[in-house]
Amino acid sequence: MSDQRPKHLVIIMSDEHDPRCMGINGHPVVQTPNLDGLARNSLHFRAASTPSPICVPARAALATGRYVNAIGNWDNAMPYDGQVPSWGHVLRRHGVRVESVGKLHYRGVADDTGFDHQYLPMHVHGGKGQVWGSVRHPLPDINHTARPRMFGPYIGEGESAYTNYDRSVAHQALDWLGDAATRDPEAPWVLFVSFVAPHFPLVAPAEFARMYRPEDMPRGKLLPEDGFARHPWAEAMHRFWPHDETFIDAAERQRAIAMYFALCSFMDHNVGLIRDAIAAGPFAADTAVMYFSDHGDNLGARGLWGKSTLYQESVAVPLLLSVPGRAPAVIDTPASLVDVYPTVLDIMGIHEPADPAMAGRSLLAPPDPARAVLSEYHAVGAPSAAFMVRKGTWKYHHYIGYPPELFDLASDPEETRNLADDPAHAHVLAEMHGELCKFCDPDAVDARVRADQAMLVDRFGGREEALDIGGSGATPVPA
Repeated sequence: MSDQRPKHLVIIMSDEHDPRCMGINGHPVVQTPNLDGLARNSLHFRAASTPSPICVPARAALATGRYVNAIGNWDNAMPYDGQVPSWGHVLRRHGVRVESVGKLHYRGVADDTGFDHQYLPMHVHGGKGQVWGSVRHPLPDINHTARPRMFGPYIGEGESAYTNYDRSVAHQALDWLGDAATRDPEAPWVLFVSFVAPHFPLVAPAEFARMYRPEDMPRGKLLPEDGFARHPWAEAMHRFWPHDETFIDAAERQRAIAMYFALCSFMDHNVGLIRDAIAAGPFAADTAVMYFSDHGDNLGARGLWGKSTLYQESVAVPLLLSVPGRAPAVIDTPASLVDVYPTVLDIMGIHEPADPAMAGRSLLAPPDPARAVLSEYHAVGAPSAAFMVRKGTWKYHHYIGYPPELFDLASDPEETRNLADDPAHAHVLAEMHGELCKFCDPDAVDARVRADQAMLVDRFGGREEALDIGGSGATPVPA
């Protein structure tokens, strides 16, 4: 990279995008030409993970550069409120204009979360979020016939509040960039643009839906109907809310896969609009671009849907960083969304005193082959705390009260063979557990989560009252 750092940064975020659902990552069906083009000119981090495979905790960790166990935003009813400083706060302190367009999923617009201005902000519903998901010990017996299914009542071609919202986000971002072209070109700024696609509801605009025929879609892998036995922690989550059993029939299940792919292409189209606007503007040579998602989607693997598991479908995220003057490269050492905080400051040339609480490292720094990264889940449907550690090609899952899982992603990228009980890998299992304990005491974290969630449930009137607070599916778009 040259000594001349970019003056501007555009951060583009999606929601629920499995990085394998990109053409450049070898997907045989999904078409993402704009993300593919961005990736070819980027630092492409192919081993990136979310700090938590659910929206609110992941976004809180993204904002603060700290893992979830360090900040206590455990679930979708404990949103970020700005009390722990964000990278936006630091930018503002150094005179950098920083604004957002689209979904943030914080507590609310009244909180100072580091942005000078929020356009079309989407936050947790009513400032409360998914309170019923905090009822976990024990997991309640939900009446699934009375509760609306997670995906929504319709799956297929059409428009939804989310597709309309994403179009508005894209147009607002284009207006912002157009206005930026008329301002002082020397004034630094950071624009955060956040879409909701490909998050359910699985309704895709016609031009994208017609790119994918449901009958041509691949079946999910490791299906129980084919004899696969889910890990007992995942089985407990499935029993709590068996999303796969809420499909009308097999045809609708295939249509769901097709519409997810279509929403990936719809999101890619909106990314392309922003990339084109940057390229056409007077600041193209001075603007870095970053793209990532908050987590992935199981999309039927193991008979599971949505996020909330530690498998790659759910915990892996795309992570692309294009910086003028920086040669593109493919990087296969682990990275995390907690790295966004120090990376933003590094790109903008801001140097703060070292903070021992900061978990991330700049993506511009040389890759560290010995690095391990953490993901954790403490939210809706989880029978106990779950932790994932990735180091090199090894991936370790630690479940409180349940047996562990160990996968070698080099030889088994689809996580089909759990090596945790293999004596030949006992030393790897021990090493990976040791890496987890460097991050946190997992039993102590689980105890903290239980206490915090019990306190929250009591604050809302107890278990029965809390179970009626919060939606079953997607957060409503702002009015």
